[in-house]
Amino acid sequence: MYVSLATSAGRPGRPNEDFVGAVPGAVVLLDGAGIPGAESLCSHGVVWYTRRLGAALLAQLSRDDGGDLAAVLATAIGETAAEHCDTCDIADPRSPQATVAMVRAARGSLDYLLLADCYLVLDPADGGPQVITDEREGLARRDCSAPLDGLAPGTPEYDRVRDSCAEALRARRNQVGGYWIAKDDPRAAQEAVTGSASLADLNGFALFSNGAGRIVSPYAVTDWPGVLGLLAAEGPTGVIRRVRQAEAPSGGSDFRVPDDATVAHCTFDTTCHPEDRRPGGASR
Repeated sequence: MYVSLATSAGRPGRPNEDFVGAVPGAVVLLDGAGIPGAESLCSHGVVWYTRRLGAALLAQLSRDDGGDLAAVLATAIGETAAEHCDTCDIADPRSPQATVAMVRAARGSLDYLLLADCYLVLDPADGGPQVITDEREGLARRDCSAPLDGLAPGTPEYDRVRDSCAEALRARRNQVGGYWIAKDDPRAAQEAVTGSASLADLNGFALFSNGAGRIVSPYAVTDWPGVLGLLAAEGPTGVIRRVRQAEAPSGGSDFRVPDDATVAHCTFDTTCHPEDRRPGGASR
């Protein structure tokens, strides 16, 4: 299994709240949620949270004991929460949290887990890509943002309603009928989207943070088959480069606020991989 990774902070001078890493046979990608005001609740911050949770996940996956991925995530959430529950208000809805994408190849199967708005794209040997994501956060966000329709951005009324929408979305976090994310409660792991595919049927797969997935929606730079082609030609850095180009300011008024962007690409045939020609660009 050949894994190539790339990550990019959304804006210069701000820390990258994403995390990506791999151990033999497994890949983990996290998209940290940086919520304004969280510094007063947790002195460690979102970057610390994603790195600690990601490291805990990789440590468990490196043992290769074949455990249920939801159980792996639940244990990692519990371990990370225990590291700062005595010093931080981790129960507050605004405290550090992260989306999770986790994939493990073992015993002829590719097992996967997704929690909140990240993407897994399977590249079948026959047919087009299969895109898997947890749609609940996006649905909750659109529902909670509906009161903003028709309001002019930058006005006091818009700001008031926007704050109300944000509170409504936070109230749905890790709640039945809302959406689920890695935070302080290990039980959230049981709500993740999980599944498996036969390794014999796949050329490979890719993981995308929400910021990298923007290449398809909303930016429409290409579609998911086009993303797989771009990965084959230029690797994860090529995908992120196109995202940044789409976000670059232009003469129009459509200014797009950049987000952290992270991509992990895995192929099962390393005989002619583009990253072979980029020293330091991949791990086996």
